[in-house]
Amino acid sequence: MSENLFDLSGEVAVVIGATGALGGACALAMAKAGARVAVAGRNAERGEARVQEIADAGGQAQFFACDAMDPASLKSCHEAVDQALGAPTVLLNAAGGNHPDAVVTPEMPFEKIPLPGWAKVFDLNLVGGLLLPCQEFGPAMCGRGRGSIINIASVTSHLPLSKVIAYSASKAAVLSATRFLAREWATKGVRVNSITPGFFPAEQNRKLLFNEDDTPSDRAKAIFGHTPMGRFGDPSELAGAAVYLASEKAASFVTGSDIVVDGGFLSTTI
Repeated sequence: MSENLFDLSGEVAVVIGATGALGGACALAMAKAGARVAVAGRNAERGEARVQEIADAGGQAQFFACDAMDPASLKSCHEAVDQALGAPTVLLNAAGGNHPDAVVTPEMPFEKIPLPGWAKVFDLNLVGGLLLPCQEFGPAMCGRGRGSIINIASVTSHLPLSKVIAYSASKAAVLSATRFLAREWATKGVRVNSITPGFFPAEQNRKLLFNEDDTPSDRAKAIFGHTPMGRFGDPSELAGAAVYLASEKAASFVTGSDIVVDGGFLSTTI
């Protein structure tokens, strides 16, 4: 019988931001593949609901309170996961987002974007979405000589989109930092990769993608026209990429890579 390349039995996966749509889908997928999953986030109610969803699917998970912007909170989460589930072998950083004070509009052109709004987006996506969690969990993985870190990039990491300049710039930084860490930790047995999602409707982008009557906005229609598959992605469609990158069997020689899951968005010009 052939080896199951995507069996995550024995892995302990910490998913920061598993209370959100994309992080939650990845957490569920890794649990179904056999990993013990730490659902890490700030919202306990959502976290426990995610744990129940995973349990209903036959997986093993536990909620851990965690603020990705707070080093002390990350340290406490790490220690609690160690005691409850075992030493983490997979870290998926799914925390992040945008901020209305950093979105270009007719009323607020680029030159009027306030520094606090710009800084907030970089804090969300680069500091809390990569820097601090990697600083907390990465060295321990390096010390054990084994681990997989998965960061969430964006199609805006590759092609900046109109209106969301700070988000695009911060996600480009996530892609660059992922490759930097891949090089730094490659000889220590820790793989660092990223996933680039295309357009997946979520709370943070709903106002840009839908009108008040839930019909697609003009921006959504432009996205469909630029996406060969002609639709938004479903969070479950990130599952394969997450499990693949988490698997030591399937992706043992993969580091510094970015897996694009975008329905063809980045392949299209005119």
